Amino acid sequence: MAAPPEVTTKNLTGKYIMNKTLSDDSDDILKLQGVSWFKRRAISMFTLTLNVKHYTDEAGTEHIDIEQTLSGGMSGNNEDRTLDWEEHNQYNDVFGALIGQSKRVKVEEVDDEFLKTGWTEDAVEDGLILAVAWSDTPKSGMEWKAELTWGFEELNGERRYARHVKFTSSDKTDGPIFKHLYYDYGESLLAVIYIICS
Repeated sequence: MAAPPEVTTKNLTGKYIMNKTLSDDSDDILKLQGVSWFKRRAISMFTLTLNVKHYTDEAGTEHIDIEQTLSGGMSGNNEDRTLDWEEHNQYNDVFGALIGQSKRVKVEEVDDEFLKTGWTEDAVEDGLILAVAWSDTPKSGMEWKAELTWGFEELNGERRYARHVKFTSSDKTDGPIFKHLYYDYGESLLAVIYIICS
């Protein structure tokens, strides 16, 4: 399902289901992040759903809290982003110890061409979400970095929530890996409440 026009990078509240047909396969990235074959196999068999709550706190700082679930109702990892560009230490059951930082950016502030191109006019106007995570090497023993931009793309005539991923690893010396991830939109209760009250 296409994302409605009122859902933008300024209000991502809603439910998003990964479209595996449209998205690039990320198994090579997961392997370089140290994810076991068994976990990678399990991930490939299930469909990921993101339940997103996007809000601004009393201090004026944006937050994007994401509850991840897998098909069948299995719990995934929560992905809580504070758009303050501060470094936040996290532990993830899939990726282990990592450090992340996030912020809203104008397209022209993004250096990499892959991360900055292909977005809808409203995403360019409102700004993209830049989310960066890297391995906490002393704790994890891994050395990798993932840079993502979040926004909306027009794909096959439909407006979709999308993520562009640029991934680098010390175990891959022939350059970064680039991936597109696309999601179907499905309204959640939070999104319905937001629309009714706005």
